[in-house]
Amino acid sequence: MGVAWRRRHPVRPFVAASAAVVRDGRVLLAARGQEPMRGIYTLPGGQVEVGETLAEAALRELHEEVGVVAEVVAGLAPLEVIERDADGAVLHHFVIHPHAARWRAGEPTTGPEALDLRWATPDEARALPTTRGLHAVIAQALAAVERASSDPAAPETEA
Repeated sequence: MGVAWRRRHPVRPFVAASAAVVRDGRVLLAARGQEPMRGIYTLPGGQVEVGETLAEAALRELHEEVGVVAEVVAGLAPLEVIERDADGAVLHHFVIHPHAARWRAGEPTTGPEALDLRWATPDEARALPTTRGLHAVIAQALAAVERASSDPAAPETEA
């Protein structure tokens, strides 16, 4: 019984963070390597650990999952993922805090957490099977990185 089993029918939501890493106008997408939603494209990310900020969790998960180093430029609007079983009981409940980030180093590599990785434009992302709400997050991240690039003194926003 792995971690995924312990996340089924939770007594409270799980808090997670992700990173929308922008490089040359493209965002890094990862096809999930684990259930739920194995093979569906999303942002690299995972559960926040005790004592870690949301941004720290996003950057740690990014590096652990795909080997990329980035710099957070803005926190984005959180997403809620609530799935119910056939009886209506909550099967999964995640609150995910995405972050817009600029790529700094590392070429993404696949592993147990990511079956496939690709740098995608918004149009390319629309052609992929993705998690709900991903396209809006991509648009927000591209805009945030552009703003941060045009105004390097702009303060970082934490969601």
